[in-house]
Amino acid sequence: MFGLDGYDTLFILWSFFLEIILIIHFALRKPFFESYTLKFGWLVYGLSIPGVLVSLVLLIQGKSWSFWLGGFLYLLFSGFGYWIDYIKGISWRKPLRKDVMFPYVTLYLAAIMFYWWPLAALHRPLWFVFAGLFVISTILNIRSH
Repeated sequence: MFGLDGYDTLFILWSFFLEIILIIHFALRKPFFESYTLKFGWLVYGLSIPGVLVSLVLLIQGKSWSFWLGGFLYLLFSGFGYWIDYIKGISWRKPLRKDVMFPYVTLYLAAIMFYWWPLAALHRPLWFVFAGLFVISTILNIRSH
C-alpha cells in the first residue's frame, strides 16, 4: 500500500477499522438504545484490547511513538469509560456532569487524534479521508446524546 511496510499498513487498517466501527456505533446508539447500546455498547470499549495489541506490535517493531500511542490512549479512555458507565453506573451525560465529561472527552479525542494525525506522515490523502470520517463520527456522536 503506497510503498509502505506491513506495519504501516497495519496501523492504517486498524485506524480506519476503529473509526468506521465508531461511526456505526454512534449511528445505532440512540435509535437502538434498548436493543443495542445497553447490551452491546461496551464492545466499543473492548476494542481497546486489539488496539493495544496493534500498538504493542508497532512499538516492538520500532515504529515512532506517534504510531503506537493511540492504542494505549484508547485503553485509558476505554478503562475510564467502562468504569464510569458500567462499573459505577454514573449517569453523566444527562444531566451533564463536567467532572466526568472533561476527562472522558479528552481521553477519547487524544486517542482518536493519534490514529488520525500520523496518517499524514504515511500518505497525506489518508489523513483527509480520516478527517471526513472523523467529522461524520463527531456529528453522529453529538446527535446520539
